[in-house]
Amino acid sequence: MTDTPQRDRWLLVAAAGLAVFMATIDMSIVNVAMPAIQKDLDTEPTVTEWVAIGYFLPLIALALPSGRWLDRVGKRAALGFAATGFGVASVACGLSPTIEVLIGARVAQGLFGSVLFAMTPVLATLAVRPEVRGRALSVFATLGPLGAVSGPAVGGLLISGLGWQWIFYVNVPVCAAVVALGMSQIAPDGPLRIPGRDWFAEAALLGAGTAALMLGLSFTASEGLGWLALSALAVPFVWIWARRPSSAAPLSLLRTPGVTGPLVSLLTMMTALAFVQYLAPFFLDQVLDRSAGTVAATVLAFPLAMGVCGPISGVLTDRWNPRLTMITGATVATVGLLLLLPLDEGWQPADVAWRLAVIGAGVGLFTAPNQTTLMSNAPKQMMATVGAGSSLIRQLGLSLGPALATLTWALNDYRTSGMRIGLGVAVVAALIAGVSAARRPRPAMETSHGVCR
Repeated sequence: MTDTPQRDRWLLVAAAGLAVFMATIDMSIVNVAMPAIQKDLDTEPTVTEWVAIGYFLPLIALALPSGRWLDRVGKRAALGFAATGFGVASVACGLSPTIEVLIGARVAQGLFGSVLFAMTPVLATLAVRPEVRGRALSVFATLGPLGAVSGPAVGGLLISGLGWQWIFYVNVPVCAAVVALGMSQIAPDGPLRIPGRDWFAEAALLGAGTAALMLGLSFTASEGLGWLALSALAVPFVWIWARRPSSAAPLSLLRTPGVTGPLVSLLTMMTALAFVQYLAPFFLDQVLDRSAGTVAATVLAFPLAMGVCGPISGVLTDRWNPRLTMITGATVATVGLLLLLPLDEGWQPADVAWRLAVIGAGVGLFTAPNQTTLMSNAPKQMMATVGAGSSLIRQLGLSLGPALATLTWALNDYRTSGMRIGLGVAVVAALIAGVSAARRPRPAMETSHGVCR
């Protein structure tokens, strides 16, 4: 697989899109299965929640180590390894006889998922010519958030019809398709290599920091502000990681023109998206007193609008301007959030749905130019590291959003006013995304992948 393809390999783009959709949907699809898992495996809620946490932690902790490893190994072999491993781990999840085995299998899923997340933007970037890169990355950048917001609906259908095990088994044919497409589209480009000791040390430090941050926020929401001190324990772990010589390369990316701004935009936009994804169903259920079916149909407006506008943003990125398209998307999302902010108790579901559609349209317009800008400015020798960095930022945003939303809501005794405060935070996050997108990098530079506009 060359850096400048003679032809556009859209089948490889499809494989990357399938992989990121599958790995992303597995973040949220398990949430609706928790009651069934708890009952079938005879466990406690505090233990069952580790089915979700066990997947998230390696996704975040191994993102940067996986990216740096991918920069040094063959992409063809790595894709086969990651997709096959994800499929095997998924089968292990479905066959788990105990909660301990299920949690271990979910950790394995997260390990292989971290490799898939780091690799897919690289594959989509290298599969096509620079002139159509925005359209290629719009597939990847749209399917990721779509997976995050469609998980509960898909999971509910599978659980009611086939049982909770099938939310894992359905990954197997997807993994097989990803492997088949990838092997047919990528020429042999090198073997795999076993990571060195630095890799494991880096993963341990980032994993400990991630666990402290997420658990601190989770316990603060349920037990009180005193638990916020647990999140502060993440600081020394990250500080030690940053002082290591092996961390110099990924940290240098923060000084690369055209990288820092899009990363900040991505973090804040994904955080805002997660606020909406978490709070909107609660508003519909608890405040408007609507049925589960009505809630599901209403929140579907969000991913539908995002799915429609994602490909449009790819075309605009290629034919107009990635920076202006990103700013437009952030602006539309911010307007949608402001429209949703009142959370009027007299609203009908339709009043919520069209506002969610506006927000979804903005996020859909934002994602492709954001990813295109990042990958176009990535140094050739660090493309997987940049892809991993964007994956890390995305997962942090999607993880922090619900935790912070729960915190703001809980601190206001779970009243509607607490939801409004949470959405106010989301508005600020979306504004920061727009401001960061609007910042011009230092004078336009040419990279090995094209010209930054």
